[in-house]
Amino acid sequence: MSGENFAADPRKQKILIVDDSEMNRCMLADILEDDYDIIQAESGIQAVAILKERHLEIALVMLDMVMPEMDGLAVLEVMNKQRWIDNIPVIMISAESSAGYIEQAYDLGVTDYIKRPFDAISVHRRVINTIMLYANQKKLVGLVADQIYEKEKSTNLMINILSHVVEFRNGESGLHVIHVQNITRIILEKYAEKYKDSGLTEASISTISLASSLHDIGKISIPESILNKPGKLTDEEFAIMKTHSSVGASMLESLSFGSNDPLIKVAYEVSRWHHERHDGRGYPDRLEGDQIPLSAQAVSVADVYDALTSERVYKKAFSHEKAMEMILGGECGTFNPRILECLKETSDVLKATLNLTTTDHLSPRGVKNITEEILKNSNLYSAGQTLNNLESEIAKHRFLESISREIQFEYNSDPSILNISAWGAKKLGLPESISEPKNSGELKAVISEKCLNELTEAVYKTTFEQPVAEYECDIKICGEQKRCKIVCLSMWADDDHSRRDSVVGKVFDAEDAVQNVKVSAV
Repeated sequence: MSGENFAADPRKQKILIVDDSEMNRCMLADILEDDYDIIQAESGIQAVAILKERHLEIALVMLDMVMPEMDGLAVLEVMNKQRWIDNIPVIMISAESSAGYIEQAYDLGVTDYIKRPFDAISVHRRVINTIMLYANQKKLVGLVADQIYEKEKSTNLMINILSHVVEFRNGESGLHVIHVQNITRIILEKYAEKYKDSGLTEASISTISLASSLHDIGKISIPESILNKPGKLTDEEFAIMKTHSSVGASMLESLSFGSNDPLIKVAYEVSRWHHERHDGRGYPDRLEGDQIPLSAQAVSVADVYDALTSERVYKKAFSHEKAMEMILGGECGTFNPRILECLKETSDVLKATLNLTTTDHLSPRGVKNITEEILKNSNLYSAGQTLNNLESEIAKHRFLESISREIQFEYNSDPSILNISAWGAKKLGLPESISEPKNSGELKAVISEKCLNELTEAVYKTTFEQPVAEYECDIKICGEQKRCKIVCLSMWADDDHSRRDSVVGKVFDAEDAVQNVKVSAV
């Protein structure tokens, strides 16, 4: 006997019972079916198939450990790989009493253990307690994440306003700050992946990316005649220009608030040392090698890359290819070889950032990931203490929801939702969020099903090393068919580079000429 009861009540929570013994499944079902909808699987293979289709519906898995072909430990390994274990509690059911076996199950995420033969009262109570525990944990994560998300938006806004004031004095658009944030994040994510001993986490990468916004804050002290000089600076003028790094660091160091905040400490590092070079020939302190904090090393490369690929008062913008050649060839000074390796390996992603005009604001999903990570790994005793710890970790992650007049979108596969920027949704005549977009008649009225299928195929062909896909098609904008170019970037799961976590992208008018973006950097 397997499958779901025919008289399933949609208001009841669903429990998946996995056991190769029909008698054991029926015993558990008899105990629980008055209060829960029961789904049965007679093997580990069948359980994985059910979870693949219905993991969003299932509130609890009761899993036998000893089964032929695919035992309970193998099922737990799949649940961990697919990250279903993050949201679905598992109660182990077995007559196996080996301490090592049970410990292995707990290491794979089992929440509780019920030994056969079953006691009805004990089974019922443990099921209730386990489901309530997970529900309360999810509620706590949600509440904290909501608070952090709102605070992070305000912090991000204020820091960007401050950094853009500096850019405005240069007579530029302020996009340099945005680009350096995105590039810093891209480089550090690759660094954390390649060098596991680096100590970089999602939270620390976010903090460094946000702190990079303040790397040029000291320019506020530099005369505009030097900042905006179209020709080459004299030795005296260049000496004045170089003071911006130490001046910015002094400004941050003298703050009467937040002196112990990780964000301020990292901002000090990147402000003072983002012009240091690996061979000790930089400024202001002529640090070399690992004397330079990793945060400053990453921002340094991001700063130089964006300076090269951006138009400035004294030069035209170089192409991505030329900028890479100059940096890797040592024309811009020496950098950490590990950082340069990360730069090379993210070349395609960096090239895609040249078209970005928005900062990679931390999404609600990003906040939730950091929240869950800290709740799991910290000894926290109250929501207030949790919030205090989280606030020091929050910063930047992935793409910002559109703040400009552009058609941008994000597609998440689990669950299947297409989110469109507010301005873009208005121009397309679509809602900002579309569930199951492949089945949406509204979406197919804007872009044909044939084009959607071809775009999907192009995205499926991307890899972790080559994550960018481009596609041209006709799209109905403001009621008129226009030839458009769609550029997509595949985002991959942290632990499984064969699985796309989401896709972000932007719609361009295919007939528009590519415009150079003016930004500033030293």
